[in-house]
Amino acid sequence: MTGETRNDASRHNAPRDHSAAAGLSRAGRARPVWLVAVRLARFDLPRFLIGAFLWLPVMVIPLAGGLLLQRLFDQLSGARPAGLGQILWICAAFVGAEAVRGVILVIAHTYGTYWWDAAATLLRANALRSILTARGAAAARLPHSSAEAVARLRDDVAGVVSFVDEVVPLTGAVLFSGAAVAVMASIDPVITLVLVLPMVVIGVLSRLMSELVRRLHLRARVLGAQVTAYVGDIFTGVLAIKTAGAEAAALRRLRAHNRARRDAAVKDSLATDLLDTATDATVEISVGLVLLLAAAAMRRGEFTVGDLALFTSYVGWLAQLPRTVGGILFRLPQAAVSTDRLTRLMAPHESADELSRDTGVWFYRDRPPAPTPGRAEPLELLQADGLTVRLGPAGHGVHRGIHDIGLRLPRGSFTVVTGAVGSGKTTLARALLGLAPLDAGTIRWNGETVADPGTFMVPGRVAYASQIPRLFSATLRENLLLGRTGDDLARALRLAAFDDDLARLPRGLDSLVGPRGMRLSGEQIQRVTAARALARTPELLVVDDLSSALDVETERTLWDRLDGAGTLLVISHRPAVLERADQVIVLDRGRLAGRGTLRELLGDCPEMRRLYHGDVLTDLL
Repeated sequence: MTGETRNDASRHNAPRDHSAAAGLSRAGRARPVWLVAVRLARFDLPRFLIGAFLWLPVMVIPLAGGLLLQRLFDQLSGARPAGLGQILWICAAFVGAEAVRGVILVIAHTYGTYWWDAAATLLRANALRSILTARGAAAARLPHSSAEAVARLRDDVAGVVSFVDEVVPLTGAVLFSGAAVAVMASIDPVITLVLVLPMVVIGVLSRLMSELVRRLHLRARVLGAQVTAYVGDIFTGVLAIKTAGAEAAALRRLRAHNRARRDAAVKDSLATDLLDTATDATVEISVGLVLLLAAAAMRRGEFTVGDLALFTSYVGWLAQLPRTVGGILFRLPQAAVSTDRLTRLMAPHESADELSRDTGVWFYRDRPPAPTPGRAEPLELLQADGLTVRLGPAGHGVHRGIHDIGLRLPRGSFTVVTGAVGSGKTTLARALLGLAPLDAGTIRWNGETVADPGTFMVPGRVAYASQIPRLFSATLRENLLLGRTGDDLARALRLAAFDDDLARLPRGLDSLVGPRGMRLSGEQIQRVTAARALARTPELLVVDDLSSALDVETERTLWDRLDGAGTLLVISHRPAVLERADQVIVLDRGRLAGRGTLRELLGDCPEMRRLYHGDVLTDLL
């Protein structure tokens, strides 16, 4: 829409189930996480493979190091007599091999970071694309708080990419283990078998614990998101907390959330650390068994000091295979949880395939030119019939929301929607714009049915200034443009009656407005929000309670300028707005109570008379 993000969609939607059960039901129509991982690896396959080939020498060079150690110790022990020069050359070769491995390690890590960040960006971009542009109301699939959505885009994305990234060390560990076992088996098959068998245990243990790890990881993610969401609520409502003297209560609740999160995180870490500890224990056990068996073989002359050095140098690297396999096995359920949580941000018709699909995200330094938005078909008539949105029970079998509402907005008309608090005014606007999911009803633009309002009712067809203005800690220009170019800011500021205020700002359009526009007054924030919507030169402008903070003179100037500026749909209860309207739509508990001019409604609509003359209007004003 305009400056109001789709996260601002109706907070009164029916609660969504974010439990594990809900996640599993959604996951039933998604591809397995392995297929997601394959698609994620393939989106930039050359870079992924180059990074993998850089990592392989890091894992394989220790093979040569073990053989050099074997030869060195055999020569030192006299099993293979050699001169001092040859011994020094072997030492130099060993140091050189390790130095080369270190250099390759740095290069591989630096190169691999690019793929890791690009893969994470791809997942985030696809999730955001779906939230912002996919058909269907985004409010139906967003978490209860924006902080939880941010946590998913941060932590769950990292979980999925880390799982895919584990494939590279797994390949290196397999290559090393295969070659190392072949070398050791040629020296002593029995000792080799004893060395390898304990490490199989860790793979079995990892598989057995996978379901437990999945459950613990899901709980840790959910409780962590709750903490993030509550911290965001505290910062947003800091004034309310201070004026109510509720600092101690807010801190107690934060501590309670943190205790729950801490307990879940400890259990999640304990499960994964247990696998790491078991793997480390197998290494120690393997070394001990090698020493016990090698002692007898060395007495018989069947096993040299060099052979012992080779076996002990390989045993630590051999542990990488069960450790890596174990890591993949416990990351698999974690990645499944993360994939499911991210997929639930996607539209109902999309699956985890769309989450990891290459949609052309630009990763390079020079950006391609931004597409120029085309002009929409001029609006002649917007018609809505039978709009119904059910937002949950209100008691006695009645659902909150709106029920069977119709609209006709001819070109250039000024339509006002009014009603008491909770009558469904904002819900009607959001349903028309696709921000709240329709349970019934049709919308037509110039007689053509709008299949998906959420992707059709966008600039430059429609612009929306919501009831709660949203400004960013940036300049006024950036808040008006939001990254767009070519908008007519001068016209928009004039129509929003902000041109005189702009002249008084110290740096004009480059003035910083502060977090949430704190450097502007409440009525200035409302008019900046209106200017942002008007800058898109929409065919239809939808505004929700725009002039509630304005003084009488500024309000009159604003509506004088807006009247005739285009087709307007205004949610308001202000007499100055109602008197200007070509038609007024009165809502009462989500249903149509009357339609007509203000004069007509005051004559034959009891609800309009109650609002206009009674205590409700007085309280609202």
